[in-house]
Amino acid sequence: MSADSLSRLNKDVITCRLCPRLVEYREKVAREKRAAYFNCEYWGKPVPGFGDPKAELLVVGLAPAAHGGNRTGRVFTGDSSGTFLMRGLHEFGFANIPDSVSRDDGLVLNNAYIVAPVKCAPPDNKPLPKEILNCRPYLDREMALLKNLRAVLVLGKIGMESFLEVLREQGHEIPKLAFAHGAVYDLGDGLPQIFVSYHVSRQNTQTGKLTPVMFESVIGNIKKYLKC
Repeated sequence: MSADSLSRLNKDVITCRLCPRLVEYREKVAREKRAAYFNCEYWGKPVPGFGDPKAELLVVGLAPAAHGGNRTGRVFTGDSSGTFLMRGLHEFGFANIPDSVSRDDGLVLNNAYIVAPVKCAPPDNKPLPKEILNCRPYLDREMALLKNLRAVLVLGKIGMESFLEVLREQGHEIPKLAFAHGAVYDLGDGLPQIFVSYHVSRQNTQTGKLTPVMFESVIGNIKKYLKC
């Protein structure tokens, strides 16, 4: 499949209405807005992946934030999670600027592509198992279209399990792997190497569970691996 197919996939994502609870929530948030963004036009739709189609690094998150990606229309954009992530990616050359504010901010990802296993903002940042399953075919298609992947950065347990489940559904024998920040898993069989991090959510970064030093250590290991 060509790079154009990635564009077609993203169009399919944007028009998806498979999960009534998520459709209702994302559109309600877009109508009511947060006071700080009252004059902004919210995206209010599923959020497609973003980045370099020839990337060797895939970053797998969780879902758009209600007033982040659901507002801006780009994954990890417009909130503190996006800033934290881009600072780490920028430090090692995967992003040209250290922030992610809006779709027209000039951000370009270098050798990296970012996806969310759940494309719509979920209430309380907690998608239901059925909603994760409904979105899985999109992640499957994204992984199939990104032909050059050699490393995967999974942010949080849901991101990790979603990626592994796609591999299992593709017929790969993947053992149960423990989620632990800093873990690295070599799956063999020509599959990308997995690098594990806590999610870059405010809940983790503002409590000190995930610090910039901890996160940059993981990104640094990825950079070294890709240079091998």
